[in-house]
Amino acid sequence: MMEKEVNPRFDDFLFDWSQKFYFLVGGYGSSKSYHVALKLILKLLEEKRTALVVREVYDTHRDSTFSLLEEIVIDLELEFRIKCINSPMQIRFPNGSKIIFKGMDKPQKLKSINNVSIVWIEECSEVKYEGFKELLGRLRHPSFKLHMILSTNPVSKGNWSYKHFFKDELNDYFILDDEMLYKEHTVIRNNTYYHHSTADDNLFLPSDYIEQLEDMKNYDPDLYRVARKGRFGVNGKLVLPQFSVRSHDEVMNAINLIRKPLMKNGMDFGFVNSYNAVVRMAVDLKERILYIYWQYYKNNMTDDKTAEELKDLKKVLIKADSAEPKTIQFFRQNGFRMMATRKFAGSRIQYTKKVKRFKKIICSDACPDVIRELKDLTFKVDKDGEIIEDEFNIDPHTFSAIWYGLDDVEITNLKEEH
Repeated sequence: MMEKEVNPRFDDFLFDWSQKFYFLVGGYGSSKSYHVALKLILKLLEEKRTALVVREVYDTHRDSTFSLLEEIVIDLELEFRIKCINSPMQIRFPNGSKIIFKGMDKPQKLKSINNVSIVWIEECSEVKYEGFKELLGRLRHPSFKLHMILSTNPVSKGNWSYKHFFKDELNDYFILDDEMLYKEHTVIRNNTYYHHSTADDNLFLPSDYIEQLEDMKNYDPDLYRVARKGRFGVNGKLVLPQFSVRSHDEVMNAINLIRKPLMKNGMDFGFVNSYNAVVRMAVDLKERILYIYWQYYKNNMTDDKTAEELKDLKKVLIKADSAEPKTIQFFRQNGFRMMATRKFAGSRIQYTKKVKRFKKIICSDACPDVIRELKDLTFKVDKDGEIIEDEFNIDPHTFSAIWYGLDDVEITNLKEEH
């Protein structure tokens, strides 16, 4: 018999083995890693199993997962029955169960693993998606039910862990809205046990630690969201914080009310790893509002096929990427009114600043790829943490199309009005 006081938030999780996947996400100090470690020890005492604990870098186990498991063994006064071996790191149980530790930085070491029925990926967002899929292949046993536990602090919604377990807008893939998890705290969906926790769920935390987390909102809102609230989101400074989405009918009605709208069309070219992107826009110069109401977004398309699909745009002027003069000439020869944009040193920064001058950027919900690329678009930063004004977290093809389409539009800078 053992007695161990645990946080009530994790009571159900500790003894639930009904699902294949367990996805734990939460803020700093929520005790999710501690309870995963305790869950493993209790299970391996009960059944003779081999569990694999994985981090992206092998050497980080010693001061994290291995240290945590060893601490629990000692706390439960089981150190004379459960052996924590330092080199190579391994934990052995009296019934033959064992916990082994591997790093994805040494993938060749995974090939020697056999009969693993439980995998714990700590800080799973740091592991590459290919590594996650490789681990799925290593999870096999002739008789035991298989389980994979993934624990992480929330990161960007662009991370594979969010896309795989919640939603991937690019590939129209949806399992669970993360907002629902924050509300319900525990959700079971698609053979996955989802668990959300924050520092408030850890009754053993000192109050001054929570006060430190609270103080983050005064100097680092992004870190506050991750550390205190335990929520996925956007990491970094948004390029277009004024971007919003409205219904298509609402956008078209607003455009029709503009007295003298500027109707603009831009196109960025791509083929294999990039996309042909066309964006149609309406500009309200008086109110400084950009409306985006139509998109085209495809790759692996030859020019003739693209021209056929865009034939209804032959009557409108399209401003396009001047780096592709042959493609522009092809479209012109096929009846399109297409012109190359001006490009000059620093043009990326200038075009970005121009778009940022709009008070509002309102996008139709009929433009999913524009929304996906621009809603959470952030600036890259250099090694000193300074923003790079012409580089972003993704390659936003629709943003390039918007640049080109607005090539000859001048938006008054707020500073210039006073």
